[in-house]
Amino acid sequence: MIDTPSSHPPTLLVVSGLSGSGKSVALKTFEDLEFYCVDNLPADLLADFVRSVAADDGAPQKLAVGIDVRNRHSDLANIPQWLSAVGAMGLDPKLVFFDTRDEVLLKRYADTRRRHPLSHLGLALADAIALERQVLKPLRALADVIIDTSDFNVHQLRRRVTTDLNLNLGSSLSLLFESFAYRRGVPPDADFVFDARVLPNPHWDARLRPLSGRDNDVRDYLEAQPDVGEYVAQVTQFLDTWLPRMRSDTRSYVTIAFGCTGGRHRSVYLTEKLAEHAREHGWPDVATYHRELD
Repeated sequence: MIDTPSSHPPTLLVVSGLSGSGKSVALKTFEDLEFYCVDNLPADLLADFVRSVAADDGAPQKLAVGIDVRNRHSDLANIPQWLSAVGAMGLDPKLVFFDTRDEVLLKRYADTRRRHPLSHLGLALADAIALERQVLKPLRALADVIIDTSDFNVHQLRRRVTTDLNLNLGSSLSLLFESFAYRRGVPPDADFVFDARVLPNPHWDARLRPLSGRDNDVRDYLEAQPDVGEYVAQVTQFLDTWLPRMRSDTRSYVTIAFGCTGGRHRSVYLTEKLAEHAREHGWPDVATYHRELD
């Protein structure tokens, strides 16, 4: 039994499902709700992980662990054993499984140009998805909650996760800040689109080219440019003025998109910068999505 300062044992969510079904979005949502999150944990370490985290002073009371097909398949078959071991510690783990229709997964992979985790086996994408379904079938059968994300955007998925698991994001307007490359089209669900192609491009600096707008060197480069400071100030003023007025509308979420040529540097920097500003100014449900990176 785990001894914790609270009279209630920690909450443990085990997140699994098909690659491309939204597991990463779910884990980011849990992180926003102050869960201690770990992705791609080896399944046989689940009990040890819970025991180790709970042993620390001020141990987090909410844990979320991602376990998926990247695990050894023999370990996935033993998931009931690992969940039972956690249950013996006094926790009541919940397994949340994310599913998506095959045709939607195929489109998502085509849009993002990601590699499937099983592509190293030399399988075609459709065959890799079929094999993944077979491998994860025991986890789906064990799941306490199954969420089909086929028809959800990021906002709807976050809301569905919190609703189905009785978590609370509040009734506030949800904000998604998204980066994209113009050469691959403007996101169809964007409410506001800002063009960052007018700003100096770090791509032309060979040292910065392999990096992204998440990296300190790229941020330092952009923040040293007067045009970037003026751009950020004007966009910030616009959003600070108009986003609060949208709270009274019937909408529950707004997408703010920043685009540049490659979707790696300027748009990513602006997305992170404005999302950070929104969080600092009291918006409780703020997410970021980098289409060309994620």
